[in-house]
Amino acid sequence: MTDTTAAAGAPGTTAKGGRAAQLAHTGLRHGWTTGACATAATTAAYTALLTGDFPDPVTITLPKGQRPAFALAAEELAAGHAMAAIVKDAGDDPDVTHGALIRVTVRLLPPGSGVVFRAGPGVGTVTRPGLPLPVGEPAINPVPRRLMTEHVAEVAARHGGTGDVEIKVSVDHGEEIARSTWNPRLGILGGLSILGTTGVVVPYSCSAWIDSIRRGVDVARAAGRRHVAGCTGSTSEKVAVAVHGLPEDALLDMGDFAGAVLKYIRRHPVDRLTIAGGFAKLSKLAAGHLDLHSSRSQVDKGFLAELARHAGADEALAAEVASANTGLDALQRCAARGVPLGDLVAATARDEALAVLRGAPVAVDVLCVDRAGTIVGRAESRGPGRG
Repeated sequence: MTDTTAAAGAPGTTAKGGRAAQLAHTGLRHGWTTGACATAATTAAYTALLTGDFPDPVTITLPKGQRPAFALAAEELAAGHAMAAIVKDAGDDPDVTHGALIRVTVRLLPPGSGVVFRAGPGVGTVTRPGLPLPVGEPAINPVPRRLMTEHVAEVAARHGGTGDVEIKVSVDHGEEIARSTWNPRLGILGGLSILGTTGVVVPYSCSAWIDSIRRGVDVARAAGRRHVAGCTGSTSEKVAVAVHGLPEDALLDMGDFAGAVLKYIRRHPVDRLTIAGGFAKLSKLAAGHLDLHSSRSQVDKGFLAELARHAGADEALAAEVASANTGLDALQRCAARGVPLGDLVAATARDEALAVLRGAPVAVDVLCVDRAGTIVGRAESRGPGRG
């Protein structure tokens, strides 16, 4: 993961339409991405270069028309360059970048130079193909680049500048924070990414995690990987590596987002997908859930009881499964009677995954593991149209 959430909006700013109503109903604060923060800092710094004064707060316009205002946390004006900084507030969504200081230094360039982006301390550099930016570029994503370029042009038109500038984005302690993100695995080294497509992130939408899954698929494909593994956590990831010998850039940190993996691979297929995860989580996939988080789907023990019957359980055991305390409890009761519930869950999860893939040329196999990393269920590779 890189930038999972956004900060709380300034007073008087809201998300539009139904999203605003949803946030009001839940009481959760939305906020702004690192890309929005960098755009605001860029606008303030370039304005100061041309006028001698920093607008504080500084207002920007986002792609969907919102006009948030950001207070400056730091500013510096010198001959030929200016720096403005903004603290990112992650609002009510958990985010490793909460409280990070986003600094932008803007330098004047000769006419005709255009807008040049640089990675300062704490912002990563792209080192692998498959991302939306070429190798060697600062990890400042396309939409934030466009937003910053547009705001530079607006400031230039308003205050008589040429719009030819170098924009260097930095994040205090960004390299340390990035160790808790997907960036190292994606080949983004040296710090965080500057992200955002709308500038607004809804609490608990986990949009950046899903975006990181997509970038992980892109990187794997660009590296020529034809077999990838979507894993719910570190234990299942170790099992997938041990079983299949997959390299790091073929591993997708799927977490709870099975649907995100399957839908993106449906559009961008690989030859083979291994799904590896805890038994309880994959029982949810077997039951047709694509979001495996405990707050959004539950282990259906009645469903497990029906599967147990298909695997040979008598009615007494099926009743025990239906009333089991947990999915693991149900699995253990079946294992003690020689009923392969784990294998049937894996096979059913595989078939659900193939249904979501809708005939895409991808073979799927499934590994169910327990907390100790023992394989408790397995379904061999199967593709569309094959038994």
